[in-house]
This record gives sequence, structure tokens and C-alpha cells, in this order.
Amino acid sequence: MDEMRPSSGAAAHLGLASLFPPGLQAIYGECRRLYPDQANPLQVTAIVKYWLGGPDPLDYISMYRNFGCPGQDIPEHWHYVSLGLSDLYGDNRVHEFTGQEGPSGFGFELTFRLKREAGETAPPTWPAELMQGLARYVFQSENTFCSGDHISWHSPLDNSESRIQHMLLTEDPQMLPVQTPFGHVSFFQIVGVCTEELQAAQQWNGQGILDLLRGVHIAGGPWLITDMRRGENLFDIDPHLQQERVDKGIETDGSNLSGVSAKCAWDDLSRPPEDDDDSRSICIGSQPRRLSDKDTEQIREALRKGLEINSKSVLPPISSQRHSHDRPQSRKDSLESESSAAIVPHELVRTRQLESVHLKFNQESGTLLPLCLRGRLLHGRHFTYKSINGDTAITFVSTGVEGAFATDEHPYAAHGPWLQILLTEEFVEQMLADIQDLSTREMSKLPKEYSWPDKKLKISVLPDTVFDSPLQ
Repeated sequence: MDEMRPSSGAAAHLGLASLFPPGLQAIYGECRRLYPDQANPLQVTAIVKYWLGGPDPLDYISMYRNFGCPGQDIPEHWHYVSLGLSDLYGDNRVHEFTGQEGPSGFGFELTFRLKREAGETAPPTWPAELMQGLARYVFQSENTFCSGDHISWHSPLDNSESRIQHMLLTEDPQMLPVQTPFGHVSFFQIVGVCTEELQAAQQWNGQGILDLLRGVHIAGGPWLITDMRRGENLFDIDPHLQQERVDKGIETDGSNLSGVSAKCAWDDLSRPPEDDDDSRSICIGSQPRRLSDKDTEQIREALRKGLEINSKSVLPPISSQRHSHDRPQSRKDSLESESSAAIVPHELVRTRQLESVHLKFNQESGTLLPLCLRGRLLHGRHFTYKSINGDTAITFVSTGVEGAFATDEHPYAAHGPWLQILLTEEFVEQMLADIQDLSTREMSKLPKEYSWPDKKLKISVLPDTVFDSPLQ
């Protein structure tokens, strides 16, 4: 449970810095640079701290009144700043201290800018719970965020009837990265968006959509201020943006969404289900197999390094170390700039070649198949579905992807519950023609079946309830 109270920033400002943790002081210092007249802002604070067994990872969320910039048509708004994703204390109570040169804790804090409504004298506190929810995801998954990430939330951020139901992340336009005694900290701003804007970010890339939002005042403007009362999406406001910017961007750049958390499963149709050595992944109603730590790490890296700016698409090598600052695999990607990325030697990966496979997705995951094929594979990239119900993973790879254990000779290959499917450009084009109805969420009655007997591949799109087995 949280409570709202004035912060102790005023005391710190009066020279009592020694009473406060150094990591906290470093962030307070950056806030005081922006808000010298608000040294004692309101804060939402966790009553029972996370390191004492409380449920909320963020020790504090500070809330400031920002008067905007009338000259740039930037409205007055509330500015929220989290404290707790970075290392505030340096004594290993929450984060392992690894030195000053690397990231402090997860290496970032969250911010949020909410348009101030007429007559509001105090900031709404619901953004604090939103930030706590995102922080819980980071702590539980040990995945982090990057600028350009997009987050599917599927609910109004303030639990109202608002169309603002998802989020993008970007660098805070005012807060500068800080160096603390425990490492460096960046500030990533949450930007509330409509469903259509999220879908465009998925199909193209988050940074591109953020740039479009900056150019439209009522959709966010230069500082990307969230207005929960906004009733029109970016493409309602300016219909030309979809065709002239987004569609052309997808055609030219492809998509930088390299994977999603999903409701998915797969079956090996070339092996009888009762086979004792069956190493297929989660099947509906069956006991899930576990991914090895090395496979889990490679999948994380594959999703973290989704958009390749070099000429070759490379599935990252299995790492011998686990990095706590890896990206969330659910819905986002960052740039891979290492053109010499290592390849996983096939002989070191125990794989099983499959003759025939059956893929199963829920409706939301199924609607992303055209994006996977058109935005990723036709651009020589890879795309991964990682099950939210267990260790199942399905990775589609194009013939240009190095480091895959699926090959031209054996296009379907499994490593435990991780399935890889290699598709030729010709087959991708054929699949796109056959699954055109998946491009819209206004899908006809489920289940839907797609089959390519000559390729020994079958895909089913099923209701959510099919995936809600407790065994998964």
C-alpha cells in the first residue's frame, strides 16, 4: 500500500545530504536542477519497502508541477519521477552493486508527463500505481526497458473510459542522465498512446511513431505529454501519416518488433504423442517442458537485439553469463550494431529435426503473423513468440539469419520447448496471401485453420480459453 506525503527533498536541499542515500541524492539533484522552487514535492511512497518484504519495488514517486513552455505551445502538466529501479543505497539491499562504470541497478528510472486539467491543484496519484506495475514487471522478469519500446496494456491507463490504453517509452526531454556512486542512470518517459498508435509502432518501430507524435500538438507535442482526454488517434488527426510515413516506413525499414509474449503452443506432428522421448513444447493440456538457462538467455538476446542495422541478421550467441539489464522480451527491441556478432555452433546445440509441425496462437498473437512475415522475414530478420504460460518459444527465421539451428535442409527444428521455423521468401509470400484475413482484428469466428500440406505446416488461431489450462 502506498501513501502520499511531502518528500524530504527540502531537508536535503538545506545541507543534510549525508542523511540520505547517495543514489537517491543524485536523482534528487537532477530534479532540483529542473525544479529549484519545488525542493519538497509531493511523493507517493511505499509504506513497506520492497527490501522489507513489501509488494512495490519503487520506494518513491516524486510529483512535480511543470509549467510547460508557452512559446513552444507546451501545456502545463504534472511530471512524475520514479525512485527505485536504480540503486539508491549501494549496500545490496535491493540491487547488486557492480561498480560505478556500469548501470546503477537496472540503469534507469521512469518518468511520466500528464496534462494538467483546469482547476487541478494536486497531481493525480494513479500514474504512481502504473509506474509500480511496470517496475514489478522489471523486477520479476529481470528485463529492462529502452527508448522506443512499446508496451501493450489493453486497458485505460487511469482505469477510465479513455482511448489511451498502451504505452511507448522515450528519453525524458528535460532530465539528463546522471552518474551516481553506484553507476549511471537514464530517465525513460512513459507516453500514453491509443491502440492504433501501438499497432503502428509494432508494425514499424516505436521511434518512428514517437517522432510523429512529437509533431502533432494534441497527440503529445515536443515533450510527449499524455492527455487522457484525447479522443482522436494520430491517424484520425492526420490521415496522410499512415500512408505517407508509416506504410512507407514499413516497406523501407521493416519492423523492429522482433518478438512478443504470447499465448502460443506447438505440436510435433511427425512424432506420436505417446512417444516417451517427445521433446515438443507445451501442447494444449500437457505438462510443459522447461527451457534451459542458456536457451532462455539466447531468446532474451534475440528479442533484445531485434533490429539489425548491419547487413546480416544474426541470432545472438548463447551467453555464459546472465545479465540483469536485458531487455524485456515481451514487446520491444533495440538496435544491434555489432556486425560481427558470433554464431551459435550447430554442433553445440542439441536439436531435433521435425518433419511436420502444428502452430497454435490466440487471436491477438495470430494477428501479428502478417507483421512477422512481412515486416521481419521479408527483410531478412527473425521473430519470436515466447509463451506467457510456460517455456514454449517459437522463432521464425529467414534464410539470411545466421546462428539458427533450423536449416535449409531441416527447416523445422526443436531444442527442448524452443521451436525454430525457417521459411523461404517464396513460402513467406504464399503464406501472406493465404492469411490476409489475419491483418485485421475484426476476425471471423474462431477457430481458424491454415494448412500448407506440401510444406507440412499447419497454423491454428484459437480462442483464449484454449490456452488457459492450469497445466500451462
